[in-house]
Amino acid sequence: MREFSKLAVFDFDSTLMDGETIDFLAKPLGLEEKVASITERAMAGKLDFFDSLSTRVALLKGLKKSVVDDICRDLPLMNGAKEVIEGLKAKGYTVVCFSGGFRNATSPASKELGIDADFANILHDENGILTGKVGGDMMFSSSKGDMIVRLQNLLSIGREDTLVVGDGANDLSMFAHADTRVAFCAKPILKEASTNIVDTKDLREILKIV
Repeated sequence: MREFSKLAVFDFDSTLMDGETIDFLAKPLGLEEKVASITERAMAGKLDFFDSLSTRVALLKGLKKSVVDDICRDLPLMNGAKEVIEGLKAKGYTVVCFSGGFRNATSPASKELGIDADFANILHDENGILTGKVGGDMMFSSSKGDMIVRLQNLLSIGREDTLVVGDGANDLSMFAHADTRVAFCAKPILKEASTNIVDTKDLREILKIV
């Protein structure tokens, strides 16, 4: 039985996965550019995360849940994602995924990658059709910070043994509770809060840091 003495928390979109889930979902509706523009401003810290999420999800109203699930099962994982998870687990890390996106995407990816738990949002549907509403674990800019503190308390792991990896402004709240903070191909606002910067699209670079 493995002993877990450290915690690693990864963002999903543009970190474990190469792209933004909601941009992929907007494509069948012809709204990819509109949604991507809002996503870009939110990740740069120029929009309130809750407002931007609500606005973008509202644009998905009418999309079939089956289409969402099909798209989410086929998202491109970031180069080195599987190797970095395996490497961190070998070093005694519990590995968790936090996402301001959706469990439709994080759950299958987490299963494939061997991630211990995923926390994300849920797209509401009625009779298999998206209503344009969303709820869940990661609705606010403060959500990742709130959740990481709960996990640290639950696992009895301090910030000195916590690694966080992300790319956008909504990762700032979890960066506040970890001593090792990796900005991965990140926005300037997150790089300023990081201890380490990786600008190469290869998650295996993180194994050199830990």
